[in-house]
Amino acid sequence: MPTITDEFRIDSHKLMYHVPRVYQWLKGKNIYPIYIEIGLYGGCNHRCVFCAFGFFQYKPDILGETELRRFILEAAKRGVKSILYSGEGEPLLHKDAVGIINFTKKAGIDVALVTNGVLFDKEKAAGSLNSLSWLKVSLDAGTKKNYAAIHGTVKEDFDIVIKNLREAVKIRNQKNYSCVIGAQFLLIPKNYKEVLAAAKIVRDAGADYLVIKPYSRHPANRNTPALALRYRDLARLEGELKKYEKSNFKIILRRNASESLEKKKPYAHCLGLPFAAHITARGDMYPCNLFLGKQNFAFGNIGKESFKNIWEGEKRKKVMARIYAKWDLTGCRKACRLDEINGYLWGLKNPGSHVNFI
Repeated sequence: MPTITDEFRIDSHKLMYHVPRVYQWLKGKNIYPIYIEIGLYGGCNHRCVFCAFGFFQYKPDILGETELRRFILEAAKRGVKSILYSGEGEPLLHKDAVGIINFTKKAGIDVALVTNGVLFDKEKAAGSLNSLSWLKVSLDAGTKKNYAAIHGTVKEDFDIVIKNLREAVKIRNQKNYSCVIGAQFLLIPKNYKEVLAAAKIVRDAGADYLVIKPYSRHPANRNTPALALRYRDLARLEGELKKYEKSNFKIILRRNASESLEKKKPYAHCLGLPFAAHITARGDMYPCNLFLGKQNFAFGNIGKESFKNIWEGEKRKKVMARIYAKWDLTGCRKACRLDEINGYLWGLKNPGSHVNFI
């Protein structure tokens, strides 16, 4: 069976490219994160059935521009390499999203955006693509009807998203920008039969890739129905998906993430937390999205404290010590984004026999 390559390492990790930071961590240093995810706006124009942050109840919290810009400048000085604007809502509902994206890039931090794509019109694309390292649009269906049902919106939004995707590709190509443009398809029983249709749509829109990922329920979403598919249910599609690839269009089936849904985590502690962080639209900083809304796990608030005081403060030290000593990994999300990083770091901390026989 052909293997669909992942040249962007979406189903893996990139920590090996940050050897100095990893070395500092191995020596017990209090390192600053490489990557931070930030929610610009708490509300959303969609109500997706699989929404990871539905428990936040789509409150229209708005991250203040002044405190965010101050934080970005300090983050750049502290060695933060990348910021993803996504979070618990639709980031483009923030009235200054484009300005913030451009400011982030000018500060020396790589910036990316995950959006449902409805608001990423020609004007926003023209205003931000030169700053974005990559853009990912959530599609999750191959027909208007199913898209509306899954995303909790009107059928017309499906056509709007495809139009915006085409326009973004056109602008990127005309201006010779380096932004990688892709789409995401979150697999659930309601949409898996439309994967091939979605692949054709995304390919024909001119995107660089379509990533197909498994559904992983956030533990705080108590009422979310079982939506996950097992990887073996998808394996037969891999050969068919390969047919839709072109030299400039790749399909990435997140095999590792899918298989991890049915496996016990191969590490005893979450070692990757120092390398990343999550900031909500309220400005609260957390270790990762698992703890969002749990104030006893919040490190601090970027509107009230400097990044240095938060990251080097006593509260963060106590939170991290509590997680490392007492947190049960069975309470974590399956197919966690840090799984691959944790496996890598666990191997560094706990090398096996004969490691010198390279």
